[in-house]
Amino acid sequence: MKLYFTRHGKTRWNQEKRFQGMMGDSPLLPESLEAIKALGKELKDIPFEKIYTSTLKRAYLTAEGINKQLAQPTEIVRSEDLRELGLGSLEGQLIPVIEERYPKDMVNLRHHLELYDPTPFDGEKIEDMLKRINDLVEKAVAESKEGPLLFVGHGAALTAAIQALTGKPMSELREMGGLFNNSLTILEAENAKPPYQMIQWNDVSFLEGTGSKPDSLL
Repeated sequence: MKLYFTRHGKTRWNQEKRFQGMMGDSPLLPESLEAIKALGKELKDIPFEKIYTSTLKRAYLTAEGINKQLAQPTEIVRSEDLRELGLGSLEGQLIPVIEERYPKDMVNLRHHLELYDPTPFDGEKIEDMLKRINDLVEKAVAESKEGPLLFVGHGAALTAAIQALTGKPMSELREMGGLFNNSLTILEAENAKPPYQMIQWNDVSFLEGTGSKPDSLL
């Protein structure tokens, strides 16, 4: 069974280089609507059994935009479990400012998740985020008849969760970098339980000409 993953379209806070996190949210940029449409056209002929999306507006509007382009539109399931990594008091703050205030923590968030400690700003533990997302994915696979399934989520959370689903340890979850907005990643699930096989990672080739510039930030 193939599992497709994408990060939501680029938002105003992405453009302003602000942390959004689990609770923060901001509007999609006009350019994102074209990128979402392009992604939908890329996926047009795939008969998704279901689309699972974060309950945050930037994600479920992305899911709805993709669904409108599909030859066979399908059910969209909103889930709190697909929300972004909780960043506590950092949410809404400018990333460059936070990098000066918490330099070690921000390096660990991007490159060394096994060392990341969110307690100084009341953030969510990586282990807790991985459990909620990957439990949802495993349940979706177990309940699916034959797939394929599409998951729409967020940069920091999906980057780590997808890599964990392939069996990588915490220390390697960021080794391939962060997900771009509206990128496409595909896993193959032979069984409900991971590890799953990576088929494609972070592809944005179909976004050429949309005006959307790849930017992972996290």
